[in-house]
Amino acid sequence: MAENEPWQDPELPKDARLSSLDERLRGARLAEAQRTGTVRPDGDYRQGMRVLGELIGPPFGGAVFGLVLDKLLGTGPWLLLALLLVGFGIGVRNIVRISKTSPGSGSGPG
Repeated sequence: MAENEPWQDPELPKDARLSSLDERLRGARLAEAQRTGTVRPDGDYRQGMRVLGELIGPPFGGAVFGLVLDKLLGTGPWLLLALLLVGFGIGVRNIVRISKTSPGSGSGPG
């Protein structure tokens, strides 16, 4: 009974023209994505951007926290320098950890 229900489409044989149209559409979409630059970056590019972020982010965060603590505690540039070096060390540690993984297996967006 279920095969004769009105809302079900009958199983039609695959038309060669439709599969050819699907292939042409897929190729046109890929060509348009490459032309407009909307192709997703490969794993190497993403890993490089992640390394760059790790090289900039932790030292910057350490410098900001050090500067704020220096202002609150009146310790001069010492906490700024100490936390800047700690942030740099954390960034280097993260870069070493990232370099041990393959480019495609990174945990990140996308």
